[in-house]
Amino acid sequence: MHRVFWSLAFLLVLLAALRRWSWLSGVMRSPRVLAAFAASAVLLSINWVTYIWAVGNGHVVDASLGYFMTPLVNVALGYTVLHERLRREQWFALALAALGVVWLTLQAGQLPWIALVLASSFGAYGLLRKIATLGALEGLTLETLVLLPAAIAGFWYLQASGQARFPTPDTSTNLWLLGVGPVTAVPLLLFAVGARRLSLTTLGLLQYLSPTLQFLLGVWLFREPFSPLRLLGFGLIWAALVLYSIDGWRNSRRAQQPVLTPTV
Repeated sequence: MHRVFWSLAFLLVLLAALRRWSWLSGVMRSPRVLAAFAASAVLLSINWVTYIWAVGNGHVVDASLGYFMTPLVNVALGYTVLHERLRREQWFALALAALGVVWLTLQAGQLPWIALVLASSFGAYGLLRKIATLGALEGLTLETLVLLPAAIAGFWYLQASGQARFPTPDTSTNLWLLGVGPVTAVPLLLFAVGARRLSLTTLGLLQYLSPTLQFLLGVWLFREPFSPLRLLGFGLIWAALVLYSIDGWRNSRRAQQPVLTPTV
């Protein structure tokens, strides 16, 4: 809820500084655009809530697995929804990742639901933003506006029932909560800008930095249990990501090579 409040406040300040309000009147007259961004807002909130719960309950490693799987979910969505053709190496990468998920399921006795929810929600969110009609700043602002009524209602209930309090007596806690706004909004805005300026191969490789840091934090800082048997499942998914990245790099190199035409 704080994430919604302070992200929106930060985004409104940015819009005011840039004087970019003209898009708002047009959006309010377009039910189709509102419905699309309402759907992306729901997916984003599912992703936020799942991740916050996972970190708060000792599942940082499981959360990192979800973001390792996200690029492969993007490939699967591109094939099933956008009807993009997959190369042989991409099919093999998806098969390896699926095998890794099956192995982790067998070891845990249940589906790795945290990873699957995070990967599927963020993958579907990326798909909706890919076909969205608004830019990064405007789109994220609209999404947080859509979530605002639910956040206000939930916050009011928790305050009234004594389960939450803001502002708190602790100044540092208040500052941390206020900082949630830019910490949430800036990476999402930079991701959207980077997606327009970087090649998909470069963007895909950079996306592995975040889950790698999460994984290292979970294992070495928070000391979460990580057995060799689980490592095998992670290894299959990492191998799929390496194969996918190499294939993307080679395909990008081929696309950049000039086509030589014979001279007469």
